[in-house]
Amino acid sequence: MNNINELHKNVPFILISMLGGFILSLTGAPIAWMVGSLILACILYSTPFKWLKENKGLHPIWRQIGQAILGIELGQHVKLTVMSIFEAHYLLIAFMLVSSIAIAILSGIILWRFSNASMATCLFGTTPGGISAMPTIAEEVGANSIIVSIIQTLRILLVVGIVPLVASLYHKPIKKATPFVHQDLFDIHSLAWTAVIVIGAYAGVIIGKKIKMPAPWLVGSMLGTMMIQILGTLLFGNTITPFWPHKLIIISQILIGTSIGSRVHKDMFKGLKRIIIIGLFSSLCLVCLLLLCSIAVARLTHIPLVTCILAFAPGGVAEMATAAIALHADSTFVVAVQSLRLITILILLPPIFRHLNKRVTLM
Repeated sequence: MNNINELHKNVPFILISMLGGFILSLTGAPIAWMVGSLILACILYSTPFKWLKENKGLHPIWRQIGQAILGIELGQHVKLTVMSIFEAHYLLIAFMLVSSIAIAILSGIILWRFSNASMATCLFGTTPGGISAMPTIAEEVGANSIIVSIIQTLRILLVVGIVPLVASLYHKPIKKATPFVHQDLFDIHSLAWTAVIVIGAYAGVIIGKKIKMPAPWLVGSMLGTMMIQILGTLLFGNTITPFWPHKLIIISQILIGTSIGSRVHKDMFKGLKRIIIIGLFSSLCLVCLLLLCSIAVARLTHIPLVTCILAFAPGGVAEMATAAIALHADSTFVVAVQSLRLITILILLPPIFRHLNKRVTLM
């Protein structure tokens, strides 16, 4: 009963915070619903109105629901038809993915050396896992999710502002581009397939909890959805698509952003000026290095340059897929590469970061 009362108290706070996301979305800013909700939630939690807040922030279930929606979204990006794209140049693609992660980790270590933030906060902030995913995982291991969100936002803004502009200079439309689209058609077949995917995602969450997987609501739901998608493709081909409207991703952004914003306190902002400056510089270096690497890969593989730039950019799946569609690039390849890097980051790096942070703390 206490949990139900607590959830009920959180609803007004979420609805008011959502207005921040709506206002920012009018500007066309990337991840506007999440960033806007996060900012307004931070402001609301600094007010004296007790009816708007709880001392410990929002109930964890809200963040978990947002993670699960995001995990299902990411899991739907990976299908068997996408896997064949990697066959011809898998070594170069793997090298690029590993290099981008290694450069990001190096940026995190540099940021840690020249700031007052913990190593876990710096590593999660500079790793290109996305503003929706990395802060939620960082929070679970004790890192400063606000600083992680700020650094991730700076990088996303740089990527969205620079990468599509550079890619447009080399714009050569691909006739067979296959964009990823959300399925908004509501019928009995798509609704039934949605139910199957949700069940598979929840099974992934349960298994993730049992094996102590990092962020099981995000990673577990993503892997569970992937398995259902692959099994469905084997049995039925690509004829079945779930009912999965884009508004669900907006809900996910609102819940995650509001949950992060509701845990703000003054101590989180110590040394923030230096972190912002160094974080912005390191993000700019990361973007430029990966642009140069993308040019080299395009020349070696003959994959169109615009596709390489968008595929290997340290942005998010949704942002780069949207840019790929607008520039008529091969969005299937872009989504596949971005998703593969994100899966690798979410599964492998959190335990490593947690171990490094413990060792540094004990030193």
